[in-house]
Amino acid sequence: MLSNKTSFEEQISDWLKLIGFTCKICKKEEEIFTTLEIQKTGNAYLHLKLIELQLWGSEKSIEELKLFAAAQDKLRLCGINSIILWEDQWKGKSDIVKSRLMALLGISIRIPARLTYSVRINKEIAGQFLGKNHLQGTVQSKYQFGLYLPVKYFRILPTGFQVTNVNEDLLVAVATFSHVRIFIKQEKPFRSFELIRFSNLINTTVVGGMDKLLSAFTKEIHPDDIMTYIDKEWSDGISYAKLGFERISEKPPITFWLDTEKYVRFSDRKHTTGKNTIQICNVGSLKFVKTIIKKPSGF
Repeated sequence: MLSNKTSFEEQISDWLKLIGFTCKICKKEEEIFTTLEIQKTGNAYLHLKLIELQLWGSEKSIEELKLFAAAQDKLRLCGINSIILWEDQWKGKSDIVKSRLMALLGISIRIPARLTYSVRINKEIAGQFLGKNHLQGTVQSKYQFGLYLPVKYFRILPTGFQVTNVNEDLLVAVATFSHVRIFIKQEKPFRSFELIRFSNLINTTVVGGMDKLLSAFTKEIHPDDIMTYIDKEWSDGISYAKLGFERISEKPPITFWLDTEKYVRFSDRKHTTGKNTIQICNVGSLKFVKTIIKKPSGF
């Protein structure tokens, strides 16, 4: 059990030791925030920039975040996973953060998508799932699809894996999509949708799961393209590129307000002043688009 009284850096370091990883602290004299370099037998390599809340707010801290974000591209081109981790995310949603980091480090229960089936689900089911399994929670959406692992395949799950009901198929991945946006291209209506959220069940990776959910959505809704935004703090979008998405543009950083006691983020529009509220920002996002190639009639 990790103590809440230890520092952010110590909590991360202690947890990594518990799961069998060593980490090297990389912090130049002029830097405010710590970077952890994580390895295990030379195979897993991850850079983790820790943004400690009590050190945030000065012009220097903001500039350091921007500089590290710029350096991430070079790290990722070298095959090094690079993550910016805020203290509120670790303390407010530690189980989800640990699950994502472990997946990057190669520790995750792998479920083949071919053993699952896709189905349209309702907003309530999707919302509950995303609230427990997605770092940014749930937001409004028009379409919701899920992947279920049938009871007969529970045998692939490791001993000790907790299933709420052993007699019901298990929801292991969810994707949500927006309303249609119609544009005119080449004098014809063009139907565009946004992939708003995608999440695996915590501590699992459905191998091929996103591809299967995109296929289910495409087959039922018939989009002309699907666009999505990638959080630069966690990814460069390479997994989306492998699924046929193309990087189109980059969005600038977004400002949030953060309750430093409850570790809850909210937008400027909902901001109410309080002694425990500070202003933070992310490093922006990447816009990716997948154009759906229609099969000629008769195929």
